Amino acid sequence: MSADRLGADLAGEYMLRALELARLGEGRTAPNPPVGAVLVRDGHVVGEGYHPRAGEPHAEIFALRAAGDKARGAELFVTLEPCCHVGRTGPCTEALIAAGVRRVWYGTTDPNPQVAGEGLRRLQAAGIDVIAGPLSAECRRLIAPFARHVLTGRPYVILKAAVTLDGQLATSSGESQWITGEKSRELVHRWRDRVDGILTGSGTVLADDPRLTVRLPDGGRNPARIVLDGRLRTSPDARVYSAEAPGRRLLVTRTGHGRKQLEPFAGRGVEILEVPCRDDGLPDLHVVMTRLGAVGMQCLMIEAGGTLNGALLRAGLVDRLRLFLAPLLFGGADGRPLFSGRGAVRLSAATRLADLQLSRIGEDLLLEGEVAPCLPG
Repeated sequence: MSADRLGADLAGEYMLRALELARLGEGRTAPNPPVGAVLVRDGHVVGEGYHPRAGEPHAEIFALRAAGDKARGAELFVTLEPCCHVGRTGPCTEALIAAGVRRVWYGTTDPNPQVAGEGLRRLQAAGIDVIAGPLSAECRRLIAPFARHVLTGRPYVILKAAVTLDGQLATSSGESQWITGEKSRELVHRWRDRVDGILTGSGTVLADDPRLTVRLPDGGRNPARIVLDGRLRTSPDARVYSAEAPGRRLLVTRTGHGRKQLEPFAGRGVEILEVPCRDDGLPDLHVVMTRLGAVGMQCLMIEAGGTLNGALLRAGLVDRLRLFLAPLLFGGADGRPLFSGRGAVRLSAATRLADLQLSRIGEDLLLEGEVAPCLPG
């Protein structure tokens, strides 16, 4: 094996480790992105770190602290271009320059307009070698929620659903628990632990009374539980609004309700977001997403019925699809479909998925794909 090839293989290993570290902060860093960093000197890892949450040091700083004097002359493998601006913490570029790091391998550039390549330019100006590292696609995928949020103000939206092989969410009577197996349901709880919020509709709350909490053997963190209920059909006593489980609870409804109608929710500590309606009386989903982005939702998972699923897809507000296919057939056209409402009239108008991934989870199949290309990062 050539020295160049050996170097490329090792770079891939170090960047893979940086990605593993970054994922430890996934779902916990908003409004910042998850980032992992590995410092290597003379073929040995001398420091590692990841960004745990906003307000705490960035991944590079933790790696530098772990390395100490060994950072001088070392190479840094980091999933995202180091920052060069002052936020709640100081610029990582200045810390790297001061520590004497000689080379930086980066996974992807920072889409934040405050950075956007400037961090790399500052490192180069200080005489540090800068190299576009391996696993760039994986690094961009990792920060897709951050990229969507920082460039548009709205959250990155993952639509999660479980259907039978004939495309049904529930039977004709509305029964849906449980279409998928135990392993698939556990995976969903792990996903919940890694997003900022879960959005559902009033129909799902009325039909299933879900909790939308994280229930894992090793614990976990509850995301914000968010209900879109324009007509206030749900009860403030629904489990999704319960304060017994920690975490934020939000009600998104149309403007115009009186204080008396909203007080039962507000009195339980539920945050209320009022949004304008369209001509058809439904809340404007683009405004809904912008408002949710403004209150800290960087990555949102949808766990809803066909009505909300269809409305979000048609509005172009779904970024990624996670679809469980269970080995079941309901065998009729009267079940509850994955998407309700008017669909594409022509094949050319169909929504297409990219970056498809198919895996087996217990007895189920999991299909994942990007509904629209990730924003550049």
